[in-house]
Amino acid sequence: MKITELLDGKRILLWGYGLEGKSTEKFINKYCKVKELTVFQGKREEIDEDAYDYIIKSPGIVAWDLSDKFTSMTDLFLTQFSGQVIGVTGTKGKSTTSSLLYTVLSKCTDRPTLLVGNIGLPALDYYSEITDDTIIVFEMSCHQLAHAKISPHTALFLNLYEEHLDYYGTMDKYFRAKANITAHQKPGDYLFVGNNVPPLETAADVTVISYDDPMHFDMALKGEHNQFNARFVYAIATRLYGCDPDRVRAALKEFTGLRHRLQFAGNIGGVDYYDDSISTIPEAAIAAIRSIPNARTILLGGMDRNIDYDILIDFIREHGEYNYILMYKSGERIFRQVSGLPCCHYREDLESAVRLAREITPAGEACLLSPAAASYGYFKNFEERGDVFQELIKG
Repeated sequence: MKITELLDGKRILLWGYGLEGKSTEKFINKYCKVKELTVFQGKREEIDEDAYDYIIKSPGIVAWDLSDKFTSMTDLFLTQFSGQVIGVTGTKGKSTTSSLLYTVLSKCTDRPTLLVGNIGLPALDYYSEITDDTIIVFEMSCHQLAHAKISPHTALFLNLYEEHLDYYGTMDKYFRAKANITAHQKPGDYLFVGNNVPPLETAADVTVISYDDPMHFDMALKGEHNQFNARFVYAIATRLYGCDPDRVRAALKEFTGLRHRLQFAGNIGGVDYYDDSISTIPEAAIAAIRSIPNARTILLGGMDRNIDYDILIDFIREHGEYNYILMYKSGERIFRQVSGLPCCHYREDLESAVRLAREITPAGEACLLSPAAASYGYFKNFEERGDVFQELIKG
């Protein structure tokens, strides 16, 4: 069904007015003939559900046990285009894998290809560009999937680690939100899933991608985690779209990565600086450290969401060859566990952490910002945190 057919003549409430809310309003005003369109930014108990046919909820709003009147931009988009969508989710690697897949399919097929979704490109903004032949790579966050009633034709579930517990409360609830990427798939659909993801109920054809698979790609992107991401891309491009394996490998080699994702930020005073501000969980920080051969100083910490840092604390204790500069609230919590180690230091903020990093990082070595924590409360988002880091290292 077309989105316009679903919404025409209806009374619509837009609940939330962020990036997706504004995009949805623009789409409705341009393409639909609704009976009523209201923007609302208040609390759920203030919504009179009887007054509306559909309530389009923004993904950042925490709400549970929603009636069938509640929908989202993601569900609206999938209502019309699910058969053309490759949905990508997972705790880490969504943006890189989505961008890799978009790059490879753009270069290795003769079909128009779009990249949309959680990467910062609201899907409905590209409505007029979609033809019957368009391939749509859609990065899907847990918030976009939390109440999804439709799944994409092809789904990627990369991995699952502890994250967003301030929003979901439990790992099970977080996992079930992610699992909606395949929960509504049908026979003839495809699911590509990482080997650390718990068992999923699905009707789709399932392919498991292993982190330990020996298949290797010549890539500009560093780290075994990016080799893992590339295996998803290679499998989909060659198996589902018939792409030539050599062309796929060449396209993977050309991809240089995304900003704030193990991004080389420059050599200053003989020290290599890397911006991995996207890192918001311990596993991501550890993977980043292992990906930089000359890593010496690691900047860790940010908003404290009470996630489990035991794996990172154990890593710090076992790897005294690195300097660890811990900062902000989560860094303070970690520092309490490792303060007796000479390799560990605490500074209140990013500015003072960078100042210390300049002092203790030898020339020829690398300094890495990989916080293992969210940026909120100190920065607008991880992009701003990375931008500030890159400005600070320049002095």
